[in-house]
Amino acid sequence: MKKLLLTAMLVGTFGLTYAQSDYYNDYRRSITDINWASVITDLVLSQTQANQIYVLNDRYHDYNSWNRVYVNNPDRWREDRYIELERILGPDKYLKFKNKYYKGQNPVAVYNRNKNNNKKYKHGK
Repeated sequence: MKKLLLTAMLVGTFGLTYAQSDYYNDYRRSITDINWASVITDLVLSQTQANQIYVLNDRYHDYNSWNRVYVNNPDRWREDRYIELERILGPDKYLKFKNKYYKGQNPVAVYNRNKNNNKKYKHGK
């Protein structure tokens, strides 16, 4: 009976949570759904800014490298990524970026809403 109860609790817990890999998939989509060369051109970014964006995008090249950092708090990737992106772009260009790719909404809120609604967000291009 204890095994059955424990199994039911585990299935219920994992069935209702947002899986760790879903967080990573959101992270990857935040990179792959955007044409970064176009962002760099449209926002007239310097070569230094472009290089910093490419480094940011390559920071976690696979699930294991991402998971080592975010295993205890997978939600944190959103804030970390977009704070860093705002630092690279500066407030004015970051606002233009948000307006074009996130319809003026905070990207962190968009991905949090995905998690809460269990829906995938399509970036407007």
